[in-house]
Amino acid sequence: MLREVTATRYVEPLRSGGSVPAVVEADDLGTYVVKFTGSAQGHKALVAEVIVGELARALGLRFPELVLVHFDPAIAGHEPHQEVRDLHSASAGTNLGMDWLPGARDFTPEVAATFPVDPVEAGRVVWLDALTVNVDRTVHSSNLMVWPTAGVAPPRLWLIDHGAALVFHHRWDLSAPEKAYDFRHHALGQYGPDLRAADAELAPKVTEELLRAVVAEVPDAWLAEEADFATPDAVREAYVGYLHARVRASTAWLPTDFPTREEVAAEEARRAARTQRGRPDWLKRVPDLHGRPAAEQDWSAHLK
Repeated sequence: MLREVTATRYVEPLRSGGSVPAVVEADDLGTYVVKFTGSAQGHKALVAEVIVGELARALGLRFPELVLVHFDPAIAGHEPHQEVRDLHSASAGTNLGMDWLPGARDFTPEVAATFPVDPVEAGRVVWLDALTVNVDRTVHSSNLMVWPTAGVAPPRLWLIDHGAALVFHHRWDLSAPEKAYDFRHHALGQYGPDLRAADAELAPKVTEELLRAVVAEVPDAWLAEEADFATPDAVREAYVGYLHARVRASTAWLPTDFPTREEVAAEEARRAARTQRGRPDWLKRVPDLHGRPAAEQDWSAHLK
């Protein structure tokens, strides 16, 4: 089961996404990024984080440890923003923490241009995302980290943030486990991911027993609100049944068509040109706080 810790010090909020997670220190002397139960994404995002994250770890992919964090809003009473304090007040009790990776860098397009990724490793990551229908690991929002940035070991790719996976559970559409999704703009697509090797290696490992062990990590309270199911265990069986059926149908959804690095760059240039043409003059002059020309910015990240 996931370890349980108690938050003892509120360090800072992270405003890179709509859920406004926070960095906290805990009574085990660890530092964690906490995603709160009171966020707009709700419990389903936390359920997806646990299931996909623990499945990734079981399959040998690099993913930070998850813990259950007991959070008292009083420790963050100095937070100056009222909307963040409201989020904390709505999240008293058990939340989800991910081990903080100090010194890690985001896997941005600039980093990707020089960072080597083996096609076999790329294939494993894309395969997991395709199995769990994770639609939020694109060239613009990779949810990948490069860590460490210094030290003896070379930097490696680490997976983070799977709250947007398992899209079927938002309406509990279990009718088409073989459904294919468009993964052409996956963050690792330009590395020539070997999906067939990944399928041959990973699919036999995703057994019903493994899936039951993974979904058992989800707290009952995060599953109790599912009106279509009588008990939390019934919800767990729905996840197990769907994912097991999906892995057995992998030949139907296995992604195979990815653009090359040059094709990605050309599409980015066309996208930037279209965006520039569609902007009023005043917006074209808005400075880029991240160091890129305004015409090349991806403003969608700020609208989440």
